[in-house]
Amino acid sequence: MQALDLFPWPTPPGASRPPQWNGQNFEIDGQTSRVLIYQANDSHWSDDLTSLHETEAGCDHPIDMASRQLAVDSIRNLKRDGKVNILDVGCSSGFVLENLQTALPEANLIGADYLRGPLEGLAQRMPSLPLLQFDLRQCPLPAACVDGITCLNVLEHIDDDAAAMHHLHRILKPKGVLHLEVPAGPKLFDIYDEHLLHHRRYRLKELIQLAQQAGFQVKRATHLGFFVYPAFWWVKQNNRRKLTWPKIEKTKLVVNQIRNSKKNFFLDWTVRLEAILGRMINFPIGIRCVVVLTKR
Repeated sequence: MQALDLFPWPTPPGASRPPQWNGQNFEIDGQTSRVLIYQANDSHWSDDLTSLHETEAGCDHPIDMASRQLAVDSIRNLKRDGKVNILDVGCSSGFVLENLQTALPEANLIGADYLRGPLEGLAQRMPSLPLLQFDLRQCPLPAACVDGITCLNVLEHIDDDAAAMHHLHRILKPKGVLHLEVPAGPKLFDIYDEHLLHHRRYRLKELIQLAQQAGFQVKRATHLGFFVYPAFWWVKQNNRRKLTWPKIEKTKLVVNQIRNSKKNFFLDWTVRLEAILGRMINFPIGIRCVVVLTKR
């Protein structure tokens, strides 16, 4: 008996019946598939951007490591009897899933992304992980099917973020937990956001309002990157003055800034300090908004 063999997998387009997960592959109409494909449309992200992020930021950028730890902590606090089903939306290279697998080895993990390319790569690295490709605005998963959701830096890539939030609420079980993170500060939109195809950056109160309109109850609302915000603000304002630069020059600048911040000792130290203080307080400003939501 496989851990997820009774999960209500939706029937993919062209199939005659729902698939079955056998622990390594999906079985569909007598054939096997490593990744379930539901929608394959244009995305506000790309395989090239995934490669850029993997190459330059990797899995050990201080901000991203702190981001993933916050997500793991939120899901770890999920109270359930028996095994829990955890969905990582926008799983990309799978770094969040790897952290969740280490911290919660008994949980049933599912990865989902809009792009098939990263999912195919992740299927090789994590062969026992079921993977889904779908558009969150038209999420095919049935209502109340997962206990927890992690969704890091995804909503800013979606034009209709209200529709995406609605589906996140719909598929979450009552008393389930959604850990959500997005870039903060609409006035900080710069060449970095442009290059990564962001539709927007968020104010925390606007993100809370969006979540509440979808039906969520807010358990926690804070920011990531509180101590580095002044330096971050200065860099962003300087970048905004370069929005008219040629694309190739903007790309070089973005790559250099990612490389330099990854190796920044001050950034690493302040993020560690923030992680300690963040157990006791919520931060009023920062470079990313973080909310922990639950379904009434």
